[in-house]
This record gives sequence, C-alpha cells and structure tokens, in this order.
Amino acid sequence: MDLRTYLRILRRRWPIVVAAALGVTAVSAVLTILTPRSYQSTAQFFVSTSDNQNTATLAQGNVFTQQRIKSYAQLLKTPKALDPVAVELGGNLTASELATKVAASVPPDSVLLDVVATDGDPAVAQEIAEGVAATFPTVIDELEKTNADGTSPVKVTVVKEATLQSNAVSPRPARNLALGLVLGLLLGFGLVVLRELLDNKVRTKDDLEQLTDVTVLGGIPFDSDTPKHPLILHSDPLSGRAEAFRTLRTNLQFVDIANHPRTIVVTSSIAGEGKSCTSANLALALAESGAKVCIIEGDLRRPRLLDYMGLEGSVGLTDVLIGKYELIDVLQPFGRLSLQVLGAGPIPPNPSELLGSQGMRDLLATLRRDFDYVVIDAPPLLPVTDGAVLSTQVDGGILVVGSGVVTKDQVDHALESLEAVNGRLLGMVLNRVPRGRSGGYYDYRYEYKPTTSHREASGRRKRTAERGAPEPRVPDDATL
Repeated sequence: MDLRTYLRILRRRWPIVVAAALGVTAVSAVLTILTPRSYQSTAQFFVSTSDNQNTATLAQGNVFTQQRIKSYAQLLKTPKALDPVAVELGGNLTASELATKVAASVPPDSVLLDVVATDGDPAVAQEIAEGVAATFPTVIDELEKTNADGTSPVKVTVVKEATLQSNAVSPRPARNLALGLVLGLLLGFGLVVLRELLDNKVRTKDDLEQLTDVTVLGGIPFDSDTPKHPLILHSDPLSGRAEAFRTLRTNLQFVDIANHPRTIVVTSSIAGEGKSCTSANLALALAESGAKVCIIEGDLRRPRLLDYMGLEGSVGLTDVLIGKYELIDVLQPFGRLSLQVLGAGPIPPNPSELLGSQGMRDLLATLRRDFDYVVIDAPPLLPVTDGAVLSTQVDGGILVVGSGVVTKDQVDHALESLEAVNGRLLGMVLNRVPRGRSGGYYDYRYEYKPTTSHREASGRRKRTAERGAPEPRVPDDATL
C-alpha cells in the first residue's frame, strides 16, 4: 500500500484512531494517578589515591582508581556498605531494604561515584543519601588498608552533599500523557491498517479494479431514502443519485460502439446489492434519452421490480413462455416514456429451465426487433444459476456490486460463474457508495434554485408524471 492508500484508510476510519488515542491516554492518566510518588536525593564521591609524589605515580593512581571505582559501585549495595547506614538511620530500615532504595553509577572516564537514594518521602531519601555519604568513605578506608602503617592508599571524599528535593521524579504526568497519546495514535493506526487488511468487503472502485480488469461503468451513491423512493429518476430527477444513473447510461452507450449491446442482463453476486433498483433506474435513464426500452422482471424466484414500479404482476414472463398469453397482452407501459415493463408473472417451479429455453430466446429476439434496449433484472449469480443462464442469451451483462455488502471472494466467484458459461460482462456498477468516499467518482452536490417560472413548470411536469405513471409501492421486506 502506498501513502495515498494509508491516507484513504485513515480518512475512512479516523474514529478508531481517535478512540484508541483517547483510551490509551486515559489509561496512562489513571496509572499516573495511582502510581505512588517517588523522590530522589543524590550524593557524589571523588575517589583518589593518597600517594601522588610525581606525575608517573599520579597517572598510575588515576588508572587504579578508575578500575577500582567500578567495584565500589557494586560494593555500595552490599550489607558491608549498608549495615553502617542502617545503624546511622536508627535501625528503621534493614540493609536489604536499603539496597532496593540505593543506586550507584560511575560517569564515563571519571573517578566520580554518584549515589542516588529513592523513597516515597523526600526527607527519608535525603537521610539515606546522607547516611551513605557519612559511612561509605569509612567502609572503603577499612577495606583498602594495605600499607604497613595501616593507612589506605585510596581516599574517598564527599564532593556533593545530599539535599532535600521537593519535586517528585516519578510519576511524570506530562511525559506519561504524551507517551500515552503517541502510543494510542500508533495503536489506533495499526488497528485500522490491520482491519483494512482483514476486511474482505468491496467498498471502493479501487477494490474492484484489484479484483478484475472488467470496466467499472459507474458508482451510485448511497441514499437512506431509497427504500421509500426507489425510482430516483422519477421521484427526484435533479438529485445527484439520478445524475449517477445518467452517467451509467452514458458509459454503457460507449462500451462497444462497433457491436453496441441492446439486450442487457443486470445481476449481482448476492441478494441485497440493489440490482432491481439499478435495473429500473437504468431503464428509465435509457428511456429518457429517447430510446424505446423494455425492462423484464427476470427474477422468477423473488420478483421485486413491479413492486418498485407500482405495476400489476398477476401475468407476465412465465405466461408468455408457456404460451398462455401473447407478449403484447402482458406488456405494461410506464409513464409517458417509451418504456414497457414485462413482469415475472406466476412463480414457476423450474425458473432456470424456463429462462434457458428456446422460448426465451425467441422472446428476446422479438423484443430486440421491437425495442432499442431490453434490460433484464436477473437473480443473483451465487445462490442460483438463472443469471448465468440469461447471460448466455443476451448481448452482455452488468454486475451490480454493493459497497460494504459483498466480499471480494463473492465477487470473484460471481465473475467465475459468468466465465464458466462464456457470458459476456459489459462492466460493473458500484452501488451504495457512501457519500464523500465515492472511490473515484464525483459526488454530485450542486444546488439548484429554481425561479418562480421554473417551479411552476416543474409542478406541471410532476402532475403530468403522476397522472401518467403509478406511484411505486415498496414491499416491507425490500432490500435495494
């Protein structure tokens, strides 16, 4: 993934990053409050040799003390060094307890020894450091007595007395909160990247283009009001969603100019991706351009198209295929456009056989002769084979992909099912695209402010359309 991909992920899932940052920062704040305060007091020793008669002796003594002082840093935490300190403090602390409160360090290339005492009480920390400063030189003097006269060649001098420090060294609220915020941001970003990698849903145009080389004909923005008004070209022709269907119509007309497709099947991978709604609006958009269009309710298992368009569905395609009625008797006009609707009719026990029959081929040949476009709303490809069967009898198919509804594996299997029957796929339509992240498509959000004459004309057109076309009725269990 490149930088643009990471930015897109961050823009889409920024609430997770914010929540993680706030959560980790809150945890660090609680831990900071619950952590006991610690105070430190520091004393410093200077270690030297007592025999410094000439320069050579001085240099040798300096090397000797640098080697020796490392042992003193370890010696300082032993009972030999801390027992006198415990006595100095009145026996309130044992040598082992003092060892947990005392730390020694040697600055590089020096003969200095730093002793740090830590405690929850700043006064106690100062007393421990003062006790070490008072007793440690004596302990070293006793251990280093090697001369005949009983004197030690090493001299330990206190060069920095322990002082009372009123500022706690731990915890550090500002540092802890800053670290919590940084760690939270890193954790949040890691979570969104991990979720993106594990997320197998198709959400953007880029996701589709990674799956296949098939052309993406358009993107239809999501609209929560769609269940109430599925035919957006009829209910709100000036909306951005209606313009997206017109863009789809235009792109479809330029798919193959030399062999222009006229019979088109519209299907999807699974139910709920919006194929029926897309079929109806695409047919309306084609009819708007002046073309003669016939739309067929080819889903003989769960037909929904006529419910969206508000038409009668007692007779239809199945009656024509079994020879019960003639085609002219079951076609229904929609509005004042050159749009005819052929409903599914009674649900048969053998939908796949009917759709793959010679009667269906003859019907499509008749419709192709009488209409400029024939649009078939077919069932999803994965649950049943009806859509794949129809794809072999038309000029091409359109696969509707619901953003955030279908997985990449399901789309891949749907494409494989079409390839298995040598069905021609004209392109894909990304439906239900969230506004603001159209995946490469423009978000039509222009404002239209009609004048008084425009409003009067619009009102006349609306009344005319209402008289000419029935109001769509949407079933309660419809999924667009």
